[in-house]
Amino acid sequence: MIGEYTAASALGIVLAVLLELLVLRTGLFRDPRYWVALAIVAAFQLLVNGVLTCPPIVSYDPAEILGPRIVCAPIEDLGFGFAMVTTTIALWRHTGSISSGP
Repeated sequence: MIGEYTAASALGIVLAVLLELLVLRTGLFRDPRYWVALAIVAAFQLLVNGVLTCPPIVSYDPAEILGPRIVCAPIEDLGFGFAMVTTTIALWRHTGSISSGP
């Protein structure tokens, strides 16, 4: 059975992708700058996750996660990061708060 944390992460990913592809349609996923930004955010997210989960300051119920970890944090954490960053940038582009291209 899939744990609650895993399900929430997967749902966040699916909703962020659907929001961009079906509703906002900003072309975000075709923009290389988005992927660079996502990689930068993921690097810092992994750094902070390592600080919090390796000691462990933050711990996770093994029944609620898939099991694989990156820098001590569950893989699901990257899903939450993806969903948050993708939704934020897509909304910014949709509202004109940031440029969608040169």
